[in-house]
Amino acid sequence: MLEHQKIVLNGVQNNKQLFRKELIKSLAWMNPEELTKLRLWVRDKFYHKHSDVINEILYAKYEYV
Repeated sequence: MLEHQKIVLNGVQNNKQLFRKELIKSLAWMNPEELTKLRLWVRDKFYHKHSDVINEILYAKYEYV
């Protein structure tokens, strides 16, 4: 799932709304180990472009039901 979401996030990186939507989906689908890897990868690759979205989604406390 991690590699799939990396491909998806790369594909939507130019559309902030889609990037945000896919990042939220990623959090809901991945196990804790994958999430740790995803957080590091996303910060490294997209922070310069989507810092507001990354801070909101990756570092906020959401409850997924």
